[in-house]
Amino acid sequence: MVAESAAGDVAFLLARVLFGGVLAFMGINHFSGVEGMAGYAQMKGIPAPTFSVVASGVMLVLGGVGVALGVAPVLSAGALATFLLVSAVTMHDFWAVPDDQAQDEMTGFLKNVALAGGALGFLALGGQAWPYAVGVGLF
Repeated sequence: MVAESAAGDVAFLLARVLFGGVLAFMGINHFSGVEGMAGYAQMKGIPAPTFSVVASGVMLVLGGVGVALGVAPVLSAGALATFLLVSAVTMHDFWAVPDDQAQDEMTGFLKNVALAGGALGFLALGGQAWPYAVGVGLF
């Protein structure tokens, strides 16, 4: 049991919906701006930039919806944590950009690292029964 009270169950559901919903929305944004994001990814040296943008969008949407609904929580949270940590280092390398870009990249880096922490927290709880979850899982 993740929470010990009805209020805790609701708070955990709200945390899942907020966290997963924001990440799924970020993934949807990948699809509405593929060309611009692919150009940015190419500038950062990401191989197959268009494919990478689309694949990361799919990962964000499916992972975010999975966490929000409690579907395959280990896979969903693990995919999100992986994406967030990899993109923090590859896309937001504030240490390697000119000074006038460093603050924006540091903000993106710290956002991704903080969100990865949340994803790792959900991953740690992925093996337990989640309240108000669809309850489909692979592990």
